[in-house]
Amino acid sequence: MKNSAHHPGTRKRAAVKPVEESLFNQIISRYIYYWPLFIVLMIIFGSAAFVFLRYTTPKYEASATLIINDEKKGADNSKAMDALNMINSKKIIENEIEVLKSRSIMEEVVKSMHLYAPITIEGKLRNIPAFFLCPVLIEAKNPDSILSAAKVSLQYNPTTQDIFLSKRLAGKLNQWINTRYGIIRAVPNPHFRGDFDKKPYYFSLTPPREMAVKMLSSLKVVSENKLSSIVSLAYRDELPERCEAILNELIIQYDKASIDEKNSLAKNTLQFVQDRLQIVSKDLDSIESTVKAYKSGAGASDISTQGQLYLQNVSANDQELGRINMKLSVLEQVERAINGDANTMSGITPSTVGIDDPALTQLVTELNVKELEYERLRKTVAENNPLLVSLRDQINKIKPTIRENLRSQRSNLEASRSNLSSTNSQYNAMLSSIPEKEREILEKSRDQQVKSGIYSFLLQKKEESELSYASTLSDSRVINHAQATKFPVSPNKKFIFLGAIMAAIIIGIGFITAREGLSKTILYRKDLESMTQIPVIGEVAFNDSKESLVIVRGKRSFIAEEFRKIRASLHFLGINSSKRKILITSSIPGEGKSFISANLAISNALTGKKVVLMDVDLHNPGLGKFFGKSTKDIGLSDYLQGHCSLSDITGSVDGIENLHYIPSGTLHESPSELLLNGKIDALIEKLDAEYDMVILDTAPSVLITDAYILTNLCDTTLYVVRHKHTPKLILKRLDESMEINPINNPGIIFNGVKKRGFFKNNYGYGYDYVYGGKYSPQSKR
Repeated sequence: MKNSAHHPGTRKRAAVKPVEESLFNQIISRYIYYWPLFIVLMIIFGSAAFVFLRYTTPKYEASATLIINDEKKGADNSKAMDALNMINSKKIIENEIEVLKSRSIMEEVVKSMHLYAPITIEGKLRNIPAFFLCPVLIEAKNPDSILSAAKVSLQYNPTTQDIFLSKRLAGKLNQWINTRYGIIRAVPNPHFRGDFDKKPYYFSLTPPREMAVKMLSSLKVVSENKLSSIVSLAYRDELPERCEAILNELIIQYDKASIDEKNSLAKNTLQFVQDRLQIVSKDLDSIESTVKAYKSGAGASDISTQGQLYLQNVSANDQELGRINMKLSVLEQVERAINGDANTMSGITPSTVGIDDPALTQLVTELNVKELEYERLRKTVAENNPLLVSLRDQINKIKPTIRENLRSQRSNLEASRSNLSSTNSQYNAMLSSIPEKEREILEKSRDQQVKSGIYSFLLQKKEESELSYASTLSDSRVINHAQATKFPVSPNKKFIFLGAIMAAIIIGIGFITAREGLSKTILYRKDLESMTQIPVIGEVAFNDSKESLVIVRGKRSFIAEEFRKIRASLHFLGINSSKRKILITSSIPGEGKSFISANLAISNALTGKKVVLMDVDLHNPGLGKFFGKSTKDIGLSDYLQGHCSLSDITGSVDGIENLHYIPSGTLHESPSELLLNGKIDALIEKLDAEYDMVILDTAPSVLITDAYILTNLCDTTLYVVRHKHTPKLILKRLDESMEINPINNPGIIFNGVKKRGFFKNNYGYGYDYVYGGKYSPQSKR
């Protein structure tokens, strides 16, 4: 290979292809180094969690289930119940859930259980609820008007039943006490359990409205599923028994509110019906009085019957008039026959059929007999025949009697006909007035029927309302009464401690990420690859031992293996049997270039190569201490000044075969000028001809120009960058400075990388390296 100097603007490939770790191992590799920080944070947050749990009151949860009569989802009552519950209104499950969670229902629970005045016992860590431990409860006369009180001392003497407030005698049990908080009294606690203990009790006062809002935050009401009308209720409280009592009381108050609502509706309906009944009753009485007065005044008690009777009477009268007229006609014929020629016996007198008078009939019959006999005799005897004359006299005597009878009969019949005609006239007049009367009666009867129907309807609704008002049917039914959990549900210890651990990890990661992000030094290999185009040929782990020379024959160590990898990677930079001069430099002091130079030389010497290591850092030599040399011993500076020969300054290293060392020599006032006198060039050429590998350890390139003087004399330049020591700013400017002062065939060694991850060979962040492969010449650029 020919000159492989770095050309500006050309990016070199990585010396060794990295094998990426798993994402989990990458994360662990980055943060495991800071495990003491995570341990401290976990201890701090764990302690905070322990204190939080210690001072936090545990809460239990009680649950209950209801079934509600939903109009869409069934669950109706029986027909008999529905018949009694006339004002039953179907419920909608979503609305009832909101009612159960309403502030008004919870306020009733607070007032009913006197929860606006909770009593506690002062404990060492936290106050203990005395809901079951105190023999008395505090009751307010008007709970809505009480004032808030944070802590009021309460004492009770069961012998005298004296009540002490703030250590002062306030009154007796069940006696109203006028305080600055409002009118209150102490009443026996129905939930009291155990023996009485004269402990100092404390109570606080909170308006029911505020207490209800606080308690609603612990209440949960949900529907079991969309297809059923079952509602689940859950409530959390410090005491499991009180939790159950509150939830059961909530159900009772909900049922009571539902029943009160129905009773209120029934009561209002009943009151409305009664008011309307009074009005309708008055209207009905007025209409009935009007109808009665009209019927009495108009003589129309029963128009239809009266009209029918009138028609019947008129018909009867007409028939009677016909009979009278017929009788008058018969009488007229009889009278005409009788009133004929008196001297002439005209014959038989007309019959009196239809005449009811038997005397007239008898007279007419006798007359007919006499006339017939007279006619028979006249034909046989003379006119003056005494028998004929006697018959004539008898006939003449009968006729006046008949005439008198006829006159009397006619007079009676005409009188009867006149009466009948007058009666018919009256009936006809009445019949003509019946339609008008009937219309008026119909109108008044219609009003009467309407009012009567309304009255009957209102009477029915009155009875229904009274039945509904008397019934106590609820629209819900309890499936499961409240039952509390055996163990607290809040706070969740596992969740709290897990949260503390997660918080410690998150805060630790955030702190580390921020700290490393703000770091001004090189931390990771990716920083090198992002800031410069110079390839990284290897990494050297941080040497936590006191030994400077870590390469020892027969001894295996991780750092020694890293140097072996670098030794193999030198082929990437073109180091071979013909190109074997290596310059090692760094940016600033303390990056470990002397450590790298010494151990790299030893590593190559152990392979059987003849290696010479030369300390060319004439300003601040540090390589000599690795081999027991000091600045008082003669060395390179003395050779360059012509004070000694090469053999005088070159010596073998004890215990390391094939390794020779040339110290820096005594200090000189102008070391850089010594490198420019031309002798160093000849020296390097001579050493290159004599040794298999020449390694030069020179001064830092940022501070001193020696590296730029020597780089063209060597086949490659190894640039040492130290973890958490080399500034990023210097590395960023490295490529820029190479535009002006190029470094020949450079490569970077990442030194002092501290171990991260689970495994001993995981160093750096994000990569693990495999060396030993063969690389093509094309990979060297």
